[in-house]
Amino acid sequence: MTNKTNTAQNNSSNTLIPIIIIAGLFFIFGFVTWINGALIPFMKTINELTEAQSYLVASASYISFVVMALPASYILNKIGYRKGMSLGLIVMAIGALVFIPAAEARTYWMFLLAIFIQGTGMTLLQTASNPYITILGPIESAAKRIAIMGIANKVAGALGSVIFGAILLSGIDEIKEKLSTVDDAEKATLLDTMADSVVTPYIAMAVVLIILGILIRKAPLPHVEAKPIEVSESGGKAKSNIFQFPHLWMGVLALFVYVGAEVIAGDTIIAYGISLNIPGEEAKFFTLFTLMAMVATYALGVFLIPKYMSQSFALKASAILGVILSCCILFTNGFTSVLFVAALGIANALVWPAVWPLALNGLGKFTKTASALLIMAISGGAIIPPLYGTLVDNKKELLINSGINEINATAEAASYGYWILIPCYLIILYYAFYGHKLGLNERV
Repeated sequence: MTNKTNTAQNNSSNTLIPIIIIAGLFFIFGFVTWINGALIPFMKTINELTEAQSYLVASASYISFVVMALPASYILNKIGYRKGMSLGLIVMAIGALVFIPAAEARTYWMFLLAIFIQGTGMTLLQTASNPYITILGPIESAAKRIAIMGIANKVAGALGSVIFGAILLSGIDEIKEKLSTVDDAEKATLLDTMADSVVTPYIAMAVVLIILGILIRKAPLPHVEAKPIEVSESGGKAKSNIFQFPHLWMGVLALFVYVGAEVIAGDTIIAYGISLNIPGEEAKFFTLFTLMAMVATYALGVFLIPKYMSQSFALKASAILGVILSCCILFTNGFTSVLFVAALGIANALVWPAVWPLALNGLGKFTKTASALLIMAISGGAIIPPLYGTLVDNKKELLINSGINEINATAEAASYGYWILIPCYLIILYYAFYGHKLGLNERV
């Protein structure tokens, strides 16, 4: 009994430092990712964009996961986790520095390039850290470990949204009012001054990322590998390629729509509040509401999984709640509707932690490739938010053409766009009940 206790204690101490280090990485890309909520209305103003164009801010970040996930997997196989994480941080620093010439030129495509480069660095970090933390301990408790990562990620996101919201959105209402009354020369001066406000914070971000990129090279991260694929005693045929795991591909689809829904919940809420005539000084805190809802639910998941609740049950409950809350957004208005958008954080929190172990179950030697595919699913954040923006633009145009004034049309259209969430949560619900079992004899 004593030997078993000592072994458990040793295992716990052996994983504690790696968990803290990986949590630090989740903190970093949480901070960088969730400042998009402030960047969207900021860039919409300085570059005079439509709703659909402004949500390409999210697309530029998330599309990098499609382009770079498989190359990131190849790089990690060549240079290892530690060097790969270091490289990811350095690439993110380069992206931060590109914000400086983008602000000086106030050029939309340069901002998008900077965000894409940062997304490339985050792809390296995500491709390494998510499978690493999943297989660092028992698969049954993987959602608990990923929930801990989620707490670090979303606390950082909350800090990022508040800090960058204060820097980028301070006085935005007054500036927008002035823009409608000044001549072209004064307008250009106002917008140039506003654009310059990104320079100092992004220089600071680049310095911090470079320092961390150097330090991570010496981090004590033990080597881990997934368990080999088990062949059934009844003479089952060993699986020979990644296409023989339908539960993985359904997991990719579930994560694709989930990330889209999560980005909509976090990145549209500030712009949504402003569209409802809530002052920007108040609306800049709304992303914080969403993130704090997620953090509280992550903490609940750490306590409940797997002792009191299975990973698949957590996923079922999350999807059902997502459908209910989406309907509540659509059929309420004003600040109440904003609160339901924030409450989506509760529905979203445990989806990522639950899908990863369910999707990687039984993958064995295919785990690294499968992880790259799951990371590519983050591209849902590049595709679904602009669809929301397109729905809003089209609905707004129809309402204005029908005689509704622009203020009311903007508010109604912004709410209407949230219809896109319902099919997303229904797909996650299917995966929770049936999709994660496709091709498998056992449940996780």
